[in-house]
Amino acid sequence: MRLRNVRGSREAIAESEFTVNKFKEYAGRWKELFGNDHPIRIEIGMGKGKFITELAKNNPEINYIGIEKYSSVLIRAVEKRKELQIDNLVFIRMDAVELEDAFGAGEVDRIYLNFSDPWPKDRHAKRRLTSAQFFSRYDKILKSDGIVEFKTDNVSLFDFSLEEINSTKFKVESYTYDLYGDKNSSLYVGNISTEYEEKFVEKGNKICKLIACRA
Repeated sequence: MRLRNVRGSREAIAESEFTVNKFKEYAGRWKELFGNDHPIRIEIGMGKGKFITELAKNNPEINYIGIEKYSSVLIRAVEKRKELQIDNLVFIRMDAVELEDAFGAGEVDRIYLNFSDPWPKDRHAKRRLTSAQFFSRYDKILKSDGIVEFKTDNVSLFDFSLEEINSTKFKVESYTYDLYGDKNSSLYVGNISTEYEEKFVEKGNKICKLIACRA
């Protein structure tokens, strides 16, 4: 999907008090920025920020960092952030390949991956956020008991993820191919939908979800 350029978005993001531009300086020191020792959770590819914003509003005892590489998308989250009376949510504009530069060892409590780019061509498999290459990065920044949560409507990507994760230091703890099919399941309880998720559910698409932890 081609993104529409939003004029001035990169400049506005750079100037926002809610965006951390020199994120590499905070690697291992994010608690100093937040001013507390609360757990740190991140969403990679946060889009317009609906999911992580709702989490931050509902869980003031947890610090959240939203990561998005596209300025034209991130600007929407930045604009909405101005209206919120919370102090536990900031954003970073960066590519996920820079994760190890942005966070220290064991600094992150949980990673959320929602409706990530499927990169359908085989030669691009390593770019998928559930590839072994990315889980190697997650391994470095996650706490020993940290987890990764992944949601998608792309069954092929989900199948790939189930197989790929089990070839890493992680294991799939639980999963479903139909998140909304059993709203009493532990995978659904407390579910917060993303913008894409709402559209897919309206179309009748089934939502897949998995939770991965270290093996």
